[in-house]
Amino acid sequence: MDIGIDLGTASILVYVKGKGVVLKEPSVVAFDRDTNRIKAIGEEARLMLGRTPGNIVAVRPLRQGVISDYTVTEKMLKYFIQKAVGKQRFRKPLISICVPSGVTEVERKAVEDAAFQAGARDVKIIEEPIAAAIGAGIDIARPCGNMIVDIGGGTSDIAVISLGGTVVSTSIKIAGDDFDDAIVRYMRKRHNLLIGERTAEDIKIRIGSAFPRPEVEEVDVRGRNLVTGLPKTITVTSEETEEALKDTTLQIVEAVHSVLEKTPPELAADIADRGIVLTGGGSLLYGLEELIESKTGITTMTAEEPMTAVAIGTGKYVEFLSGTTNES
Repeated sequence: MDIGIDLGTASILVYVKGKGVVLKEPSVVAFDRDTNRIKAIGEEARLMLGRTPGNIVAVRPLRQGVISDYTVTEKMLKYFIQKAVGKQRFRKPLISICVPSGVTEVERKAVEDAAFQAGARDVKIIEEPIAAAIGAGIDIARPCGNMIVDIGGGTSDIAVISLGGTVVSTSIKIAGDDFDDAIVRYMRKRHNLLIGERTAEDIKIRIGSAFPRPEVEEVDVRGRNLVTGLPKTITVTSEETEEALKDTTLQIVEAVHSVLEKTPPELAADIADRGIVLTGGGSLLYGLEELIESKTGITTMTAEEPMTAVAIGTGKYVEFLSGTTNES
């Protein structure tokens, strides 16, 4: 059995050959500090974020696409692999895992080791933009330029791909989580309201905007008033979220711009023709396509299944590899 894993900062997706994406859960682990035992993993642990008593901590073992807590990541991987594969395991699986394009050798090795410890027979590491391109249905083997912008939870990967490899790429540590942080900061500064990570994410999903909406939308937000220290509810508009997210979204646009500047002219012509493809959960932010299009002048579209594109691509990469090895 071959498995592809999208080891994301915000969520982990597992792709099983022949079955597609079988599991998608937040990459959060809750453990008891006193006994060092894991209490919950995934969705169950996410519900505990910001709501735990002193002895229980809910953590994200991956920060900005990189393993920040090795032992917890290993346990989490083991749990997700077992959950996806079930009990009937005759032999260890071949696992391919994707990593951001800018990771160092040390970080890459940490991911590899964690997968071996979690029970892999063999581990293949694939760069995120290539996995995203395969998952978005792009034929990466052809000699023509494709530009992928993969906005995840912790990192955004921007790459120009041709002939199955990356020609120019950059990875910036600004993505979905930074959108949440920007909303938290804005609410504190503008409304003297303290809100948590989960509330900020909820605002982002419901009315977050990177570009003006045709109609202004609003949502009620509950938090703690920093002046009185009491709970308070206020109404926030989509225009405000656009203002809150302005700096963060522009940094992503600038990164796209810098990759385009370094792209060889023939490939740049292909991209102008074919457009830019957005993948990853962060690309679901309203108006991101329009923003990139307005700043670059290049048609921008979001992949059909932006959330699962990387996981599907990682899994298909395994199939592609096993296909080539079987023939030889």
